[in-house]
Amino acid sequence: MKTVRFWSDQGLLPEVDRSSGGHRRYAPEAVERLRLIRSLRTLDMPLPAVARVLDGEADEDLHAAVATQLGTVTAELTALRWREAALRLLHEAAPDQRVELLRLVGALGARPSTDTFVRYWRRLLPTRLSVRLTTAIIDSAVPPLPVQPSPQQVLAFARLHALTGAVTDACLVDHRPVVPRPDVLYDGLSEAYELAVPALRAGCGPAEGEALDCFVAAYARSYGQSDTPAVRRDLGRALARGEHPAMRRYWQLAGDLTPQPTLGAAHAWLSSALSAQLAAEAD
Repeated sequence: MKTVRFWSDQGLLPEVDRSSGGHRRYAPEAVERLRLIRSLRTLDMPLPAVARVLDGEADEDLHAAVATQLGTVTAELTALRWREAALRLLHEAAPDQRVELLRLVGALGARPSTDTFVRYWRRLLPTRLSVRLTTAIIDSAVPPLPVQPSPQQVLAFARLHALTGAVTDACLVDHRPVVPRPDVLYDGLSEAYELAVPALRAGCGPAEGEALDCFVAAYARSYGQSDTPAVRRDLGRALARGEHPAMRRYWQLAGDLTPQPTLGAAHAWLSSALSAQLAAEAD
């Protein structure tokens, strides 16, 4: 009753009159209005917004409140699905693996977050890279998290979280790209990766073509050179040394989290295409 009196005092539930004993009296339609007030308050709507909805003046307030609650429930369900998959991972693991898996999964917190991945890429990318490209690369390099993960995807995420969180600045120096004009390189590589993605999705093997030409041109232009056979041979030798082990592992785990081709998969496809071309020319 205290709540009803409070709502009445706030003008949400107007009283008709009072009895001789001071008890409030309401019109018959007040019952339905009371039900609506309670429903609106379950959406965590502030009282001024409740008043506007009751007066039929602000449907957008109701829409916004429903959208907010929907987002909250969706996030909670996603967190529960991740927790369920994590528990299944531990339940199905061999007894001698459970403690180590628990350490990995237990470090993730209640809800999965890619913040560690974002910080890793911000530290890894060249400091002179433009904000536009830095943002675009991070958006593409950080894998989207599955809404309904499998136990193996939870494990991949946990390992990726541990990998990116453990990398020190000293380690980053070993595999941070050093190029004279990073914007030129990454703009060109982004275009090359986009051109390679259809072939990757179709399951086609590495091959010469527009994507490879764009890939080589990106490296050449970043050093102020043109795409020549000599430049291709030099690039092929540089790429043959392979990615840093931490980066290679990153792309392996990222690939376990998303069915879409990763930037790492596109880079490997293009590197293999160049290697195959150089090998064919050498024969």
